[in-house]
Amino acid sequence: MTPSRLFDFITYQKDNAPLEKSFTTKYDGKWESISSEMFCEQAESISNALIELGIEPQDKIAMISSNNRTEWSLIDVGLLAVGAVNVPIYPTISSKDYEYILNHSESQYCFVSDQEVYDKVMAIEKNVKSLKKIYSFDKIKGCAHWSELLEVGKNKPNHKTVQKRKDAVKSEDLATIIYTSGTTGVPKGVMLSHHNVVSNVLSSSKRLPLTIGDASALSFLPVCHIFERVILYIYMYNSVSVYFAESLETIADNLREVKPEVMTAVPRLLEKVYDKIYGKGEELGGIKQKLFYWAVDLGLQYEPYGQNGAWYEFKLKIARKLILSKWKEALGGNLELIASGSAALQPRLARVFTAAGMTLVEGYGLTETSPVISVNDMRESHFRIGTVGKVIDGVTVKIAEDGEILCKGPNVMMGYYKEEEKTKEVMSGDYFHTGDIGEIDAGGFLKITDRKKEMFKTSGGKYIAPQVIENQMKQSLFIEQIMVVGAGRKMPTALIQPNVDYVLNWLKEEGVSCTSLAAAVKEAKLIDAFQNEIDTHNKHFGSWEQIKKFQLTPGEWTIDDGHLTPTMKLKRKVIKDKYDDIIESMYA
Repeated sequence: MTPSRLFDFITYQKDNAPLEKSFTTKYDGKWESISSEMFCEQAESISNALIELGIEPQDKIAMISSNNRTEWSLIDVGLLAVGAVNVPIYPTISSKDYEYILNHSESQYCFVSDQEVYDKVMAIEKNVKSLKKIYSFDKIKGCAHWSELLEVGKNKPNHKTVQKRKDAVKSEDLATIIYTSGTTGVPKGVMLSHHNVVSNVLSSSKRLPLTIGDASALSFLPVCHIFERVILYIYMYNSVSVYFAESLETIADNLREVKPEVMTAVPRLLEKVYDKIYGKGEELGGIKQKLFYWAVDLGLQYEPYGQNGAWYEFKLKIARKLILSKWKEALGGNLELIASGSAALQPRLARVFTAAGMTLVEGYGLTETSPVISVNDMRESHFRIGTVGKVIDGVTVKIAEDGEILCKGPNVMMGYYKEEEKTKEVMSGDYFHTGDIGEIDAGGFLKITDRKKEMFKTSGGKYIAPQVIENQMKQSLFIEQIMVVGAGRKMPTALIQPNVDYVLNWLKEEGVSCTSLAAAVKEAKLIDAFQNEIDTHNKHFGSWEQIKKFQLTPGEWTIDDGHLTPTMKLKRKVIKDKYDDIIESMYA
């Protein structure tokens, strides 16, 4: 039977292609796995315990975890099976934001991963009247441990009661409220039904060439984000063994340990991987260095389906054997597919990773669309670099007169929680306004050109699409982050956060000793080098689009400091406010 509710996916796995290692997490340095059958048993115990706690259908339960782990998925399935609603919360937001979301959602219970998150919740716990109890995944003094629920569920098994609650859950019922991390303003609670997400899982699965029961995946993007969460349901449905990375810092080690066939990523992470590997070439000498850069340059020219001709394919075969295969080995050796989302992917990354034998496909969607709208697929000529692929089955996309992408389908949200007016603002009949500008080419591939809200006019009336310029500029090894500004001004300028490790090493080679970014950005040699980089990439744009001035920021832009969203997108207002004086100096 085809799944129709989110908790059906793990049952489908157990009944059709059960796994001995369905989910695996590392505890105290040791990987511990749980089988499909054991997962289902423990999820039912959680369901039993939640019924004992008095949880009713549509009651809200919050989840805040600093890392992805088996417990998160167990609680997710257990609460959904009794008709409750999962409210995932980003761990890196402030206690004040925790307070707002917990109150706005009226969450009755909250699951936290560790001491740091627990302390942030406890700081505002008295201000959340609906909150009855907090459970933790790690053992924390003074906090109930999630395993207590397992014990309650095991000691009071009541399969018939749980089954009755499962049967009562309809596909159109609300399953989750996801509060958008947002680049501006108060978070909005996106309401997604079981059908919204299930339809997306089933349609998206057709675009991912996963071998049923014979593949493993590494999961590390925040599971509170709908992108990674839907991927986990896709893995369940396709019987892919899931390994949870310990943290963002340990991804490289975990890839070598797990050796997965598939993973998801965001562009900024892939940019870092590329920059690090490319930087290795500078450590080589003579013929080895020439051979390295020859292989990389060849990879950067890659086109799928042999479009570059037989001679190119012959050279690529040699480049893969001598150089590019080492890229794949550095990421575990077995990686065949990387799915990228959340932000625009630079075409050079899609080319070089795919040339190295790791097909890098870009997809597109929003939390409000559950999330996938379109995605590339190497099979059947459904892959085109520089696009976000073709629209998935069941979803309809049209381009409005002003270029905005409108989406209709079973994946479109139920609305914003308690925000009827805001819901109306983004809907035109059945069509959802994505806020993105794009086009559909003759082959049916969707291409995103910019965020509608982020485009601006100069004082001369010229439109500027900042993301396009930023993505081009970020191809420079010197640049970690860049934000183009200039709304209502005579010209576009840019704030740049340098790539700290790279610029400090570059200065050292230039005979300049610097130990901090704050000191480095004052060095004339470095500023001249950045000017050369800007001049090089400016050639890709019209004169009105070119960056006329720039300033290097003395501090790094981080998620923790609020400069970036949890998926590493720029919080433009925060950055603009922080560096307002620097911006004004560029226009003085």
